[in-house]
Formats: sequence, C-alpha cells, structure tokens
Amino acid sequence: MTADRFVRYSKPAVFFACLVPMALLVRKGLINQLGANPIEVITHSTGDWTLIFLCITLAITPLRRALGLPWLIRYRRMTGLFAFFHGFLHLTTYVWLDQFFDWHHMLKDVAKRPFITAGFTAFVLMVPLAATSTAGMIRRLGGRRWQMLHRLIYVSAVAGVIHYRWLVKADARVPLRYAAIVGILLVSRRVIYFLDRRRLETRPMEQAERVG
Repeated sequence: MTADRFVRYSKPAVFFACLVPMALLVRKGLINQLGANPIEVITHSTGDWTLIFLCITLAITPLRRALGLPWLIRYRRMTGLFAFFHGFLHLTTYVWLDQFFDWHHMLKDVAKRPFITAGFTAFVLMVPLAATSTAGMIRRLGGRRWQMLHRLIYVSAVAGVIHYRWLVKADARVPLRYAAIVGILLVSRRVIYFLDRRRLETRPMEQAERVG
C-alpha cells in the first residue's frame, strides 16, 4: 500500500481516535461519574487534552524527520484543529458553566488571577491558526506568510503550560512534565530549522565544486 492510500484510509480512524477523550467525558456525564465537582473535572480534562494535542501537533515535524516518514505531516492539520476544539471547550466551560456569562466578574477574575490571562492568550493565539488551516487559506496567504503565522503555535503552547503551572499551587509535577515536553519539542524543531538552513547554504557550494 502506498503512503497516499495509507493516509487516505487511516485518516477517518485517526479522526475518531481524536474524538475518544470527549466521548469518554460525555459518557461519564451521562452515567453520573464526574464526581462531586463535575465542572472542575470537565475543565481539567479539556485543558489537559488541549495541551496533549498541542504537543502531538508540535511532535509531528520532528517525528517525520527522525523516522523518515514525510506523510506524517498530513495529520498535523487534524491534530491542530483538535487542540483548538478542546481549547474552545475548555474556555466555554469557564465562561458558561463556571461563570454563567458574568463578564464583569470574569474581568475581575482576570485582573486577580494571571493564570486566566495566560490561558486566554493561549486560546486566542490558536484562533488564527484554526481559521487559516484550509488549503484555500494557504494559497491566499502564500506559503511563507502562512508558515510565519503558524509559528504562533509555539507561543500558544508555552502560554498553555504557563497557564497550567500558575493554576497548580501544590503538586506541580504534571505541568512541569508538559513544560519539559514542550521545551524538548521546541528545541528539536529549532535544530531541524538550522540543519535545513545549513543544508541550503552548503548546496550551492557542493554544486560549484562538482562543476569545477
């Protein structure tokens, strides 16, 4: 089976696999297994999965290069959109279920609790990424500008980790794990960038040597 056919047939399975976390959360709600504080459970679950999908999206390029599987890039848009989807649910839980659309109280909350500002920043930065994820938007923006815009995912992931770290007051092990993963992924992507740049710089020299 060719890589194109494999991606085409596997994409529906990957899509439904990405829906599993939300399906399990809905199931818990239907059978009353969300515990004594269901809003907190929903908030933490959607927040965790936002970071998980951001990490998966950031990991695709390094894995593609390390494993020699260029077709992995074709899943990146899907995982990025699922990161946005869970981020939207995370924010909606806070705005609707936690604050009941009390905008005045939310503004005071943001002023008093910086972790909310960090989380909101992470989500806002994902909005243009989701809005420009289609092939049509790539053509309109041009490949170079589209790539520059989509580097906002780095800032969004860092802001998401800061949001989680500032939220947790006692046991910081989980947010620090996310911080380590995001840090490793950002460094690996930077290494790939410099290696690609070096390869482009040395290619004209190699061609000149062959001609000489």
